[in-house]
Amino acid sequence: MIVIVDYGLGNISNVKRAIEHLGYEVVVSNTSKIIDQAETIILPGVGHFKDAMSEIKRLNLNAILAKNTDKKMIGICLGMQLMYEHSDEGDASGLGFIPGNISRIQTEYPVPHLGWNNLVSKHPMLNQDVYFVHSYQAPMSENVIAYAQYGADIPAIVQLTIILVFNSILKKAVHMGYKFCVRQYKGDYK
Repeated sequence: MIVIVDYGLGNISNVKRAIEHLGYEVVVSNTSKIIDQAETIILPGVGHFKDAMSEIKRLNLNAILAKNTDKKMIGICLGMQLMYEHSDEGDASGLGFIPGNISRIQTEYPVPHLGWNNLVSKHPMLNQDVYFVHSYQAPMSENVIAYAQYGADIPAIVQLTIILVFNSILKKAVHMGYKFCVRQYKGDYK
């Protein structure tokens, strides 16, 4: 079962529709009873890092997610950033599933990074245009499997063991991303 975590700050209906369109059953929940049964957990999000973490903690989702880190996890947009240790946006601690700090984008281009941009990746299915709306970025690391060039290399997809996170939005990115996730988890990297 795929569970989309609902903490009140997300594009849940778009993510749900996109994954259902791929033929998967999706449940939206913020309860331990449902999340504990998930095979794959999706953490979407739109908004401010500190506000999101406040809601996650208020709902005890930080503890629920922490006990489920042995499962496949996908973070999308703000959900990607929340999986890191810390963010400069609101000077707040994150879930800590991925080492590193989320920082404001440092580029000569306008911030926020807004619009279509091509991903750069060694995985051919990831080399396509996706839509970005963000002012903060994850750090570059060996776990970055796709990035966008926006005056600097901006991590777009990060994979750490069974955690896969995306910093792009729109249905196309969700479709592309979830198909990639399925292939990654099955060991089919083509």
